[in-house]
Amino acid sequence: MSAFVYQAALRVCCVSRWPPQRGKSWPTGQFKQACSCRKPVRPAVKSGRAVLSRGACRVCAQARNLKARKPVAGSKHGDSGSKSGLGHDTEHVSVQKTMPLVSTPADAYLEQHEGKFFDAVVKVYCIHTEPNYSLPWQRKRQYSSTSSGFMVKNGEGQRCLLTNAHSVEYHTQVKVKRRGDDQKFIAEVLAIGVECDIALLTVKDEAFWEGVKPLSFGPLPCLQDAVAVVGYPIGGDTISVTSGVVSRIEVTPYVHGSTELLGVQIDAAINSGNSGGPVFNEVGECVGIAFQSLSGSDAENIGYVIPTPVIQHFLTDFRQNGKFTGFPVMGMKWQRMESHALRSAYKMKKEQKGILVRHVQPTYETAKHLKPDDIIMRFDGIQVASDGTVPFREKERIAFNYLTSQKYSGEQAVLDVWREGQEVQLTIRLMRPRLLVPLHLANTDPSFFVVAVTGWMYGEQGAKQLHYAGIIFTVCSEPYLLSEYGAEYMSEAPVVVLSQVLACDATLGYEDYCNVQVLKFNSTPVRNLRHLIQLVATCPDPYMRFDLAYKEVVTLQTDAVKDATASILELHSIPAAVSKDMLALLPGVQHVVPPAAATAHAANS
Repeated sequence: MSAFVYQAALRVCCVSRWPPQRGKSWPTGQFKQACSCRKPVRPAVKSGRAVLSRGACRVCAQARNLKARKPVAGSKHGDSGSKSGLGHDTEHVSVQKTMPLVSTPADAYLEQHEGKFFDAVVKVYCIHTEPNYSLPWQRKRQYSSTSSGFMVKNGEGQRCLLTNAHSVEYHTQVKVKRRGDDQKFIAEVLAIGVECDIALLTVKDEAFWEGVKPLSFGPLPCLQDAVAVVGYPIGGDTISVTSGVVSRIEVTPYVHGSTELLGVQIDAAINSGNSGGPVFNEVGECVGIAFQSLSGSDAENIGYVIPTPVIQHFLTDFRQNGKFTGFPVMGMKWQRMESHALRSAYKMKKEQKGILVRHVQPTYETAKHLKPDDIIMRFDGIQVASDGTVPFREKERIAFNYLTSQKYSGEQAVLDVWREGQEVQLTIRLMRPRLLVPLHLANTDPSFFVVAVTGWMYGEQGAKQLHYAGIIFTVCSEPYLLSEYGAEYMSEAPVVVLSQVLACDATLGYEDYCNVQVLKFNSTPVRNLRHLIQLVATCPDPYMRFDLAYKEVVTLQTDAVKDATASILELHSIPAAVSKDMLALLPGVQHVVPPAAATAHAANS
């Protein structure tokens, strides 16, 4: 998982998985900060139907709301005003009982319609069991987490739940509980979008949906719009509300998916457990999902929200394809062209703008059309500025990759390109990222391949005993590197690695080999793990030679490998010689629990 660091660190907010921020989460009806006048803030005081402003002292709240009132008949503002001993301009006029005195429009609307919206917010309980990347056929010890979610209707009118992907990653059981209910319902995960950090759930029990109206989505908010974050963060068991305003809207790093998509920054507190909870605007519409915050000594009250355009993209993708197919990218590296000398060197006219293509990933469809030193001037007719931004709403600009994230995987885009002094038009097919070293496994188990060997070991009296061992290969990915080397692993990594060697006499001298790149098999370069399995399965030579990095060589007898496979799997409780996704390459192999593991499981049950 990549990290976004700027003297601080982004973190997802799911209780029990990530450490909570300092401070408290504040339940409904309590204040979360001191008044701007730095006087102590008291709990909300009701007088008839009038409630003093949250986040302000009594005098400030009264003055603020009275100044917003129209003059009462027969009086003028300021006629009876005076300076109080606290240094506030107050007006000693009676407050109308029907006038709601609250700090923000979002707070006001939610307070008046509390049951209508809060009942649709649920608490999510998940049991996670992550893969063991060092022993990819096994799982780690399970752990639990709590987060938030809410009820919505998809494009077909079906009821479902939305939460964050990191809230249910590698789940073995997911339960949800409604507000004020003592029953937990089993939930089924329909789709997980790792890139956008969104998960779609459903509950089959009809009793769960009774008497609750799903939330409706609102438009993308504007700067300074009031918002309220609702969920079940750490610090208590009841529902919690924090309020604030929209601070920034731009392309934002999504920590969980290691990608960059449109995001909304707010100053409302988002703590551990708020993940997956809805963010409301001033009319009670859901304008996003709370999912991460920025923590550090230089960061205060910086939270991030997944906006409705990203949510709708996820829901539409699932509705059209029956699964999440991802957000497409162009697969290139580009450079800004703000330098006049740089544009002149490429023979661009004064009024022409664009970005310079520096490198195109060969695994992407874009590589068939774009070339290094091409200059992208327009994307689907939209002008790309020399600083890499495009127009966004009124008097706003946003990063160029925002346009690609609005597309769906497999869709086409038209590029106007400046190439060798001439303008050409290209039609490219956008696709989901294809990386030799994946950033994540999209909640799937890691692939592996076991090459088993036999050997003789001598006992205390010199008697020979047949012993089984093997060599384990797996796909190199960022989760694997993080598991083996920690956060300081190298950015450039091998595609296929020799994970470890199971020691015996046949593997004498190879016991210390681990986490080393596999370059060739019998003089044939290894492209990926699937290719290596095919080479080993069809090997006609009497010996198998694995050329590794650092000029190391591992050589095994082919007959010994084939004879020892079944025994080595049973001895080490390995389900099969390959992972489930590679079974088609070895037709005679079945992915079953070995006899030893099955016997142990039966004894425990």
